[in-house]
Amino acid sequence: MSDSPQDRRALFRAAIERFLQERMSSKLDKLAADDPKRSELLVQYESGTWLADAARRVAQIQTVTHSLKPIHPEARGTNLYCPPESLPSHREVGSHVLSADFSGDVVGNAAALDVYKFLKVSVEERPLLEWMQQDDADLLAALSDDSEKAQAWAEAFRSVTQPASEIPASHGLAKQLYWLTGEDPANDGDFHLLAPLYASSFAHSVFRTINEDRFSDPAKAAQKAKWERRDHDGVSREYPNLAVQKFGGTKPQNISQLNSERGGSNYLLASLPPRWKSREVQAPWYVDSVLSRFGHSDGVWTQVRELRDFLLSDPPPTMETRDRREGLIDSLIDGLVDFAQRFQVMLPAGWTHDSRCRLPEVERLWLDPGRVLADAEDDAVFCGKWHRMDWPAEVGNRFGNWLNKQLGPDLPLGDVEARQWQTELLLQQDWAQRLHELRGQLDAPRYIPTREGV
Repeated sequence: MSDSPQDRRALFRAAIERFLQERMSSKLDKLAADDPKRSELLVQYESGTWLADAARRVAQIQTVTHSLKPIHPEARGTNLYCPPESLPSHREVGSHVLSADFSGDVVGNAAALDVYKFLKVSVEERPLLEWMQQDDADLLAALSDDSEKAQAWAEAFRSVTQPASEIPASHGLAKQLYWLTGEDPANDGDFHLLAPLYASSFAHSVFRTINEDRFSDPAKAAQKAKWERRDHDGVSREYPNLAVQKFGGTKPQNISQLNSERGGSNYLLASLPPRWKSREVQAPWYVDSVLSRFGHSDGVWTQVRELRDFLLSDPPPTMETRDRREGLIDSLIDGLVDFAQRFQVMLPAGWTHDSRCRLPEVERLWLDPGRVLADAEDDAVFCGKWHRMDWPAEVGNRFGNWLNKQLGPDLPLGDVEARQWQTELLLQQDWAQRLHELRGQLDAPRYIPTREGV
């Protein structure tokens, strides 16, 4: 803590001025020296002017821990700010287990998010909002020499954690659940109506933890040791069958601030019982393409036949037809991703070096990422081709041609359809997620160049 009230006031003023100066400079840098807007910005970012405007605009946003928009983007209703310490403790994992430095979320008008960034400015290792909530006298003095004005501004800023209305409200697009609290399910009075909200702060903590476990340098080192089957002091954590749910489409900021920071991605853990694997994976020796073995996997031919029969029925060009076709294709691709992952994970790194392996190079690049992790000096050409990322498009091309062939001669299928199957593979969520994991483990570029398979 600073030695005197004057020192603390100066500390608060300096932090506020630094924030305003940084924001103003970022805008001035984009203007010409003689642009008349420069003088307008200088006035706009004068401390008293900006703070008065921010105190007015803060009503357009709300700090929350539990938000409604992830339930449905058009839903309007109550969002809640419930710090972990305010929640009851219980054995199950939930928002109550978050630490004191948890990330609060912000909902509302994205144009007013600069106000929230101001409230997050740290002084003496605590945000300005926290000092305002404690009615800190030195901060109030730093806001304005007019004590009434400073108090009014602080009161407006403190309201950022409060719902717009004291009366909780739900919406027709929100989820609602009747929960039996009494003994008689035939008695309406024995039910309580619940309106679930999305635990945004908790979901953000889970997202960061999983990314740390998957893509941090220690995690990559542990993964590499696993691929090379050698001892390692670190810990490798895996999240099998992890799914990604997207909120907000191309505008994740319309959902919330934390959702925008995650690019709209939210992880879903698999609530599935483990599947026992009773047989070791056999390497695909003496075959010219692994797709031929995939075609004989359990259930694959049934899925192909169902897709073929559906297309042969000449369904009408409707949304239902498109959804049914995409569902059938997704099932096939899910199976292909699982099929390939068995080779990628359960066979030793470099298994495609074996003379019995007759797979084309593109399928070796796809199915043996362990060779890239090993990064042997005599395998530099292979590693370079893997990192160039030409091979996913070629795998997609081979999959498209294979599927055309499996669907048989009774359907008028050609290059156009093959390219469509290729595109659906490359954009399918499980395929993209697995590729994202591999690129993270191998420090490959996170983008895939747009190239057509040849």
